[in-house]
Amino acid sequence: MNIEQIKQPFTDIFPGDFSDNPMQRNTPKVLFATVKPAGFNAPKLIAFNPDLAEEIGLGPYEEKDLDFLVGNHLPENVKTYATAYAGHQFGNWAGQLGDGRAILAGEIINKDGKKTEIQWKGSGATPYSRHADGRAVLRSSVREYLMSEAMYHLGVPTTRALSLAFTGEDVVRDMMYNGNPQLEKGAVVIRTAESFLRFGHFELISAQQEYKTLQDLADFTIKNYYPEITADGIDKYKQFFENICTRTANLMTEWFRVGFVHGVMNTDNMSVWD
Repeated sequence: MNIEQIKQPFTDIFPGDFSDNPMQRNTPKVLFATVKPAGFNAPKLIAFNPDLAEEIGLGPYEEKDLDFLVGNHLPENVKTYATAYAGHQFGNWAGQLGDGRAILAGEIINKDGKKTEIQWKGSGATPYSRHADGRAVLRSSVREYLMSEAMYHLGVPTTRALSLAFTGEDVVRDMMYNGNPQLEKGAVVIRTAESFLRFGHFELISAQQEYKTLQDLADFTIKNYYPEITADGIDKYKQFFENICTRTANLMTEWFRVGFVHGVMNTDNMSVWD
């Protein structure tokens, strides 16, 4: 795969914590923290999406690419990071949240100029893991891989899954939430989207009164994902808000069309894209 084409423009533009420290903590006034995937000694590929790989510009899979698919032995150009965001959860302000078990590799641009962000889910702890281990289990990873692709082929805006792999580790989880934790097989999914920016990224910076960064983030999002917005000044941001509202309403309509119900529809789980 063309892993050497992956870049991290987000970390070049916005304030971040570059310590590579996965210790869970608050990271005030930044939008990301650099952090490395945990690494896994005995990974095994379960599924790979060759059509998606070609579409986004990564190209065909080779056996040596398994390391990348689980976050092992990454090339120098892949400078990994987790993003910080906040949110309202079930009507209440939750404060700083962030990518607790997701780590971004960056973005790749295909031959048609389309940008796609690439993210591991289940690759280890980040500063935003909130006392969790940052791992994912096989059952939820299979569900995400299959359901995201199903939604895509049903015409519903969604993230997409590039790969699914065993980590070779067991993870302790209380599957039934009844006080009986058990060992489960660990897994990593690579998911892709045009953007992983959420409502919560804007909420975090706004709550911290970092208004220059807030405007920069809005300008970045408009420039990269809303090129149809051509207004200047305050009208630009009004159009941005209106477009997000319209896209979100259209997304709800698509969910209803296929009978999908979102169980945790908090602002930290809502994309500013689709």
